[in-house]
Amino acid sequence: VLFLAYFVLQVIYARRKHKISPPETKGHPEFERIFRAQVNCSEYFPIFISLLWVAGIFFHQGVAAVCGLLYLYTRFKYFHGYATDAQGRLGPLYASARLLWLLLGLAVAGLLAHFLLP
Repeated sequence: VLFLAYFVLQVIYARRKHKISPPETKGHPEFERIFRAQVNCSEYFPIFISLLWVAGIFFHQGVAAVCGLLYLYTRFKYFHGYATDAQGRLGPLYASARLLWLLLGLAVAGLLAHFLLP
């Protein structure tokens, strides 16, 4: 949640810097990149937190925590890469997607083990 708050603050700072008042979402390219990075991170957060929770409960808390920390790091790098240059988001985007798939796999494995194995 602190990451999301940080991203929102970056949008507020960019709005002030480039004099773009809400509800406008168009303007200076730097502002548009920061705004899109924040929205993208917010869109994926419910998926991330749900997978993290299920993987932590049904697979292993430590493994899920490490994946969660790595995911947050990649999203931080994604945000700053996107804010600088749209192409700068791609490496961290792919890394965060791989971590979400990993969390999904851990969650499914944990659920299957919990409900199908004695």
